[in-house]
Amino acid sequence: MSTPLRDNEALQREWIDQYVEVNADQPELRRFAGIVGRVVTVNWNGKAIVDFQDGGWYDITASTEFLRKLDPETGKAKYKNVNTAQPIPDKRA
Repeated sequence: MSTPLRDNEALQREWIDQYVEVNADQPELRRFAGIVGRVVTVNWNGKAIVDFQDGGWYDITASTEFLRKLDPETGKAKYKNVNTAQPIPDKRA
């Protein structure tokens, strides 16, 4: 029997720390076309929280209809973690 907790845990196991690209056929996702993101977590609404390297995190349905997983090596090579939230930011002089 499936429960919301088990469903969410399965989505988390499947999507967290995956490198992804959006399905650019979805009109609301076209602005992210060609940009590699990393799934930070999956929330209780089944949305993948994706970091697209621009300082913001975006919630996108955790589904192959909206996101395409990349090979880990390819994703890591294309993902540049430069403007994202950091646990302890560097001090500016």
